[in-house]
Amino acid sequence: MAGYRRDMSWDPDQYLRFADHRSRPGLELIARVPDNEPSYVVDLGCGTGNLTAVLAERWPDAEVVGIDSSPEMIERASTDHPSIQWNVGDIDTWLPDRPVDVIYSNATLHWLDAHHLLFPRLRGHLSNVGVLAVQMPDNWNAPTHQVPASILDGGFWRPEARDALMRDRLSSPSEYLEWAQPAQVDMWRTTYFQQMHGDDPVWAWVTGSLLRPVLAAFDDVERERFSSVCKRRYREEYRMAADGTTVVPFSRLFILAAADSVA
Repeated sequence: MAGYRRDMSWDPDQYLRFADHRSRPGLELIARVPDNEPSYVVDLGCGTGNLTAVLAERWPDAEVVGIDSSPEMIERASTDHPSIQWNVGDIDTWLPDRPVDVIYSNATLHWLDAHHLLFPRLRGHLSNVGVLAVQMPDNWNAPTHQVPASILDGGFWRPEARDALMRDRLSSPSEYLEWAQPAQVDMWRTTYFQQMHGDDPVWAWVTGSLLRPVLAAFDDVERERFSSVCKRRYREEYRMAADGTTVVPFSRLFILAAADSVA
């Protein structure tokens, strides 16, 4: 896995434009976490903190901490949910001061490199009743991801923009199973048929996450040229129905690794 910029600025409002679609996989992951009566819960890559708040509601007696590398996201989280502890931090260097009962990460770990090191390290931070709960986008071969890749690979664009586009970031299920040991591991893949509305909804969706580093690498002229081509290609791939609805299939990979004593 090549390195990617995780120090770029994030726009919480743009990210939350599709809050329902972005939250649904995370909510379903929370529902699948076994109730191990945790005292310490950490949300890695908490973003604006909406799902961290759900974790705090499920386990009101636990210490719940949200961690994100984006100061903008943490500022929004602390404003919207002031009763929760929020920290700006890098998952790559995160070191808890004690074993964690639930490590939760929704749509974040695909931004990080070296999963063969990352997952064993996170597993090592669990308590003896701990659970690692992870969800990552698994849509790499779909038009959402292939359209910008084909545009950048087939035209005269600055190399920094091509390099900034995330390609397939996931390893095989068998590898994640190995890296989460010792644990009882449950994995599944779900495709959500997202119903979106408005002009260029796919473009609005991907600019909240996938394309942020790409657009940041362009100057104003290149950004406008790329935006025009990409929007047109998305409209060709994802047709709007007569009622204004655009259906966008989007797949997610879920990994739930529970220590043997709670499995």
